[in-house]
Parts: sequence; C-alpha cells; structure tokens
Amino acid sequence: MTHTCPFRTSLMVVALLSTLLGCERRSDSVDSSGAKLTKVKLQLNWKPEPQFGGFYAAPYEKYGLECQITPGGAGAPTIEMVGAGTVPFAIVSGDEIVRARANGNRVVALLAVYQTNPQGLMTRASRGLKTLEDLFNTPGTLAMERGLPYSDFLKKKYGFDKLKIVPSPFGDLSLYRTQEDYAMQCFVTSEPLAAREIGIEPQVFLIAESGYNPYTTVLATSEQFLKSNPKLVQAMVAAVREGWQRYLSDPSETNAFMAKLNPTMDLRTFAASAEAQKPLIETELTRSMGLGTMTEQRWQELIDQLRELKVIDKPVSASECFANIGQ
Repeated sequence: MTHTCPFRTSLMVVALLSTLLGCERRSDSVDSSGAKLTKVKLQLNWKPEPQFGGFYAAPYEKYGLECQITPGGAGAPTIEMVGAGTVPFAIVSGDEIVRARANGNRVVALLAVYQTNPQGLMTRASRGLKTLEDLFNTPGTLAMERGLPYSDFLKKKYGFDKLKIVPSPFGDLSLYRTQEDYAMQCFVTSEPLAAREIGIEPQVFLIAESGYNPYTTVLATSEQFLKSNPKLVQAMVAAVREGWQRYLSDPSETNAFMAKLNPTMDLRTFAASAEAQKPLIETELTRSMGLGTMTEQRWQELIDQLRELKVIDKPVSASECFANIGQ
C-alpha cells in the first residue's frame, strides 16, 4: 500500500539467505566460471511477497552481479536511501519519484513492475457497492493512510463527507471481520486473498479506476549513479527483467524461497497472489516493448495530477523521471 506492515526484525536476519537463491551469488564473489562479480544492493520497501518475485528470481550472476536484497517495512525510506547513495538500487513508487525530484532528490525510475497500480480499497461484498464512487457516497468507515497523494486525489474527486476516516490497519483484518460498513486500503493481490481465507467475500476497487494510476514497484537509482555506472545499471535492469519473465512463467520455486523469508504468508497465498498480479504487470505495451517499460505520457499525467493536488509546487521534467534501459 505502498504496501505497509510492521517491520519484522527476523526478516533482516533471514534476508541473508537471499545469497542462496534470490541473487544466485557465491561466497567468493565469482561466478561458476571464476569471473569476478560486482556487488550491488537492492532495498525493498516491503517484505518478500509476490510483488517482488521477479527480483528474487533474477539471474544476477549471469549478468556479472552479486545482489544483496534487503526487505523493508512500514515507512521504509527507500526513496531517500537511493537518493542519498546509501543503496544503489531501491524499490519506490512513481509518485515518490516525482516528489523527490521536485525537492531536488534526483532519483530515476529504471523499470516499473506494475503497469496498473495494485493499490485498492476493500470492503465487504455483502454491502452491494458497485463502484468506487458508491463507496464514497455510502456512510461507513474507511481505514487508510492520510497525506499520501492517492488519498488527496480521492478526497478531491469524491469527498470524505460521508465517511469516517481512520488510520490504516496495515493488513490487519480484525475490524473488517466485525464491522459491516468497514472499508480499508489494500493491495488487490494481498488483503482480498486473506479476506476470502477467513470466509468474508471482499469487494475490491482499484484506485486506478479513479484516474490516479502511478507506476509502482519501481526499480530506481540516483541520477548520479546512473551516469557513473551505466553498464552496471544496464546489467541490473537486464537481470531483473529476465527475473520477472521467469517468475511470471513459473513462480513456484521463487515462492518457496520467499516463503522461507516471509513465513506469515503460506504457499497457497503466494501462488494466488502471483496469479492475481499478472494482468497488472503484463499489458499490450509490455508485450511489445518489454516488461517494466514506461512512457513519458504516463509520467506527465502523474506530474500534472500532483501539481493540481499541490503535492509539488514546481515543474518536474517527465522525460527525466525515467530511463527505459536496454530498449
């Protein structure tokens, strides 16, 4: 959501296991032929789940890389980390990139996994709501993070007059279980699956339906790192793109690995989530241009929306927000 949940210290410990599969690396930092590998770090903004499957499935060693993947959690400052050079690569959202660049943090998008943003609002199907507008026109409670651009967009478009807005439960379904008129922010590939597991059929509305659809699960680096290390960046993007092709084709092995890093999600949910996200990742454009591709038009639309919402107060160049590496 930008997916959020309390950070788990244990994930930091077991993240070291990513040396065994997710990055296909060797302890002596050479590949199977003895060639030296270049060490890189990738900081996630959430714990290991299918939304990151392609990053764990990527054949980094094939491209001369030794990649350390570090899970994140609620409020993980990945945009600041990559901008400051703390890590060379991180996962961010498109609107974070625009805001960062407006504030002088020159972060660049390299590959956008989700072409359709998976952020959504979930309520009970028994309420009979048909559209996102219905949700905002029907009295009830909505649990969501305030102050995020999508929240501002929804408030401007629909108004919050008929809803009681409360803090996000960050995936906790306790109130969803007990309150008929309750709605909550979600990832359409996560909480709705959990709702079905507890026997309460969800009704889910993509926020993208409102017209606010920033790229998300975006692989990013700093402008300076891109300029200084073009071949390394190209190798990273190529490895990640191949990883996503592998994961979309057959996620089972990678799911089993991620399940060890994230025991809060069972394998059945991993499989269901991986399947649910496919149409959000693969489009006609990505089938012709490559997974993760981005367009200047989409970036310009996002910039215009953020300026209208007064999230940014200065112009940002759409063409400088992203780089379609290797295309």
